[in-house]
Amino acid sequence: MSASGIMTRSAPRLRSLSNLIPKTQKLLSRSLAWTPQPEGSEHRAKWQTTKRPLADERKPLWEKAYFLKPGDAPVEVGGRHNDLRVGGLKVPNIWLRDNCQCSACFHGDTRQRLHDTFQISRDLTIKSHQTEGNSTDIEWSDGHRSSYSHSMLRQACATFEERAKIRQGLPEKPVYWGSSISESPPKVAHDAPEALKAIFHNIRTYGFTYITGVDYSTPEPTKDILTSLGGFLRQTHYGGFYVFTADLASKDTAYTNIALEAHTDNTYFTEPSGLQAFHLLSHTDGSGGASLLVDGFKAAFDLKAKHREAYDILSTVNVHAHASGNDGISIQPYRGFPVISHDPATGDILQVRWNSSDRAAIELPISEVEKWYDAARKFDKLLKKKQNEYWEQLTPGNILVFDNWRVLHGRSAFTGKRTISGAYVMRDDWISKYKMSRWGEGEVLGAIPTS
Repeated sequence: MSASGIMTRSAPRLRSLSNLIPKTQKLLSRSLAWTPQPEGSEHRAKWQTTKRPLADERKPLWEKAYFLKPGDAPVEVGGRHNDLRVGGLKVPNIWLRDNCQCSACFHGDTRQRLHDTFQISRDLTIKSHQTEGNSTDIEWSDGHRSSYSHSMLRQACATFEERAKIRQGLPEKPVYWGSSISESPPKVAHDAPEALKAIFHNIRTYGFTYITGVDYSTPEPTKDILTSLGGFLRQTHYGGFYVFTADLASKDTAYTNIALEAHTDNTYFTEPSGLQAFHLLSHTDGSGGASLLVDGFKAAFDLKAKHREAYDILSTVNVHAHASGNDGISIQPYRGFPVISHDPATGDILQVRWNSSDRAAIELPISEVEKWYDAARKFDKLLKKKQNEYWEQLTPGNILVFDNWRVLHGRSAFTGKRTISGAYVMRDDWISKYKMSRWGEGEVLGAIPTS
């Protein structure tokens, strides 16, 4: 009850930063400190998790698999309980039976499970077995028969890091860059041999690439190329493939001619788009409009090295965003997300979300709001550091494609009339294409135990 006699509802209780930061530091302390390296050097943040030996077999199979290297690990059935073991590690019968590859249990074309997992008896045992060459046939106590290739079993029990490399489509040697990349930015001719593979290599390595020699007489060639990057273009409240000028057709500052600071798009979506692309089709009666790119991962690593507490705050505090400029539309993610997100399994930086224009008010106890702003100010200073900014004037015939989870983009103000085409591609779609182009279907499916 307030002093005026009006009943009031107390504000939701928010966790304080003093509680959040120690927990974040504990989580992130699994990693080794990142050491700044010369601009353009090839390195990865070294988030090597310390793993303790797992002594007993009550530990989950995936935990024990940390210690099994793929290759020629022996596959054998035997022992007191007639267990199947890979490299000495016991594989649970329920796991084996659940991943039976016979036509009654697994659809070979769709690669989907067909049987009801939870109708399998908990007491299932191996009744008999036979090993020939590189496969083992098993007859189960319920009468079902299964056959397992040793390569599939070894891959299923391989180290987490080995599987994650393919499943997540991790780059071989990512390069973190600054302004000097302007001397030799990554480019791929659209008609080059294995152009798609080279495009994905550049994006995964540098976070962006130019696709050169594209017909710009109409938008269609651009649309076809961008569609090939994921199979589908993302549909949003702006449409799918877009061709726009600075006419405020959509109520967003992108549809004006004013300068835009470095930012990522779609912070107002639960899952921001994975790729974004721009192709300048024409610019008449004016000048300006240079494009700005900033490597968000490099800036995050620099922040961690110089201001660890600020890094922890931006990795912990959830920030809300929204898109509410168009009539009848107010898009908001179901929850807030931190500026810097990490892979929960590896600790690697996964995503940077940074768009002050679309950011909602920071929700923290009033006494601690300034801590977030201080941390964000430090990050913003790094993003605006001249040595971190890469400026380039877009030209017709050259598509700019970048990883919206890593690279921030902006532009300078311009005059005249510019026509830009572009699109978004969902992350899962383009990562799938990247994995297939790099490893091939066999290895990609091999990283999934039921393939």
